[in-house]
Amino acid sequence: MRVCELKQKEIINSCTCKSMGCPVDVEFDCKTGKITHLIVPGPGRICGIFGRDSEFCIPWECICQIGEDIILVEIEEKECLKSL
Repeated sequence: MRVCELKQKEIINSCTCKSMGCPVDVEFDCKTGKITHLIVPGPGRICGIFGRDSEFCIPWECICQIGEDIILVEIEEKECLKSL
């Protein structure tokens, strides 16, 4: 699978049954070449109009399954939310 295909899939958190959005980037370990995190834009500031000041950084280990259209993850959203 290519990264561009991964970026078209919606991430669903199985703990909350809510969509977290689609990945916009990935982090990888330069030494091993393995993907370590998926990066997803966080919630918008005011009604999503004025941009975002945080992002979800989802560890690869939290991915339960990758399907044709979605990526199923199991994670506490507060743990993976990071400020920009």
